[in-house]
Amino acid sequence: MKHRIGSPAVILLVSLGVLCASVFGQVRPRARDLGIPFSGKIGPLNAITDVPGVEVGHITLIAGDGKLVVGDGPVRTGVTAVLPRGKLYDPVFAGWYSLNGNGEMTGTTWVEESGFLEGPVMITNTHSVGVVRDAVVKWSYKNKLFDPLFAEVFWALPVVAETYDGFLNDINGFHVQEQHVFAALESVTTGPVEEGNVGGGTGMICHRFKGGIGTSSRVVEAGEKTYTLGVLVQANYGGRDTLTIAGVPVGEEIKDLLPESGTGKGSGSIIVIVGTDAPLLPHQLKRIARRVPIGISRVGGIGSNTSGDIFIAFSTANPGAAGRSSIQSVEMLPNDEISPLFRATAEATEEAIVNSLVAAETMTGINGNKVYALPQDRLRDVLRRFNRLTDPPGRGNASTVD
Repeated sequence: MKHRIGSPAVILLVSLGVLCASVFGQVRPRARDLGIPFSGKIGPLNAITDVPGVEVGHITLIAGDGKLVVGDGPVRTGVTAVLPRGKLYDPVFAGWYSLNGNGEMTGTTWVEESGFLEGPVMITNTHSVGVVRDAVVKWSYKNKLFDPLFAEVFWALPVVAETYDGFLNDINGFHVQEQHVFAALESVTTGPVEEGNVGGGTGMICHRFKGGIGTSSRVVEAGEKTYTLGVLVQANYGGRDTLTIAGVPVGEEIKDLLPESGTGKGSGSIIVIVGTDAPLLPHQLKRIARRVPIGISRVGGIGSNTSGDIFIAFSTANPGAAGRSSIQSVEMLPNDEISPLFRATAEATEEAIVNSLVAAETMTGINGNKVYALPQDRLRDVLRRFNRLTDPPGRGNASTVD
């Protein structure tokens, strides 16, 4: 669906929870649809929205071609919103972790101090963090996303993360505006999550192929119960030589199709959001966030000096735990039962990154800078030669079993 908001020069693509598709409506396969093998049991959608209550929305800004004129474009950017309980004010326990801090995720000081995530998690480009943060405050107040008993003293410290899209996007033109943030928040929904060149991931590069948004989930047995854990990534990191998929050195096998008209040897960042319905407390969720790098490393990430690798994890269990007027009773999964969730975090992070690569399409941006999509046929050929290709369950579908 296309909408025009603000400047008529900007085409705004609103992602309403549909399967990953190009702007022409062609459904793109996901990693498992290509026969790429992954471990672990996935949820029905293989997305962070498999966690009950979690909603995701994107706003995608694409406009213009040719030479960069700061303020006019070309524009290749956007905003992604993740709401742990949808448009309901009920803070969730959360924890965060940074593998390498050359990046930004606002609001994490209060997450660390309080143990709660009180609103959405937003992702955009590096120079749009401020406007997104301010817009979230305004949207939250307008939509009464606060404790009604404390409306007269409303305040918010939104969580907004970023990665740098300046190779393709007029990042210093500040094209993300308040209305775009509102639109992203209003578009959130449960169901399938669009991936690749959408939302905050529109102009991103991963292992020097086109990257962007990716998601995956796992269903795990922990203790005597079954839980779901989902991951959403904005992948904009990594060098070509280290790219590894299903244990295969894909970057060494596909050395061409490097970004044109620019430099950069793997600079960039990755933001990872982990959600689960397992009853975890903030210190346990920090432990979950600290397992994200295991999944990144499986794809070839090393946490380079120029990378902002920042992760946040939340639990939708224990509703009402943030109540201010009385003592709260909460449930906690024993630490001795948490290891399956550690494994699920690594597995889902790995698959989400590969999904972002598979979904992304070749994009040309400012000054004719061009970033190629990971060629799916060549990827399958490489995996086949290494005996790592499986029979795909059917293109265009999200497989639901291991």
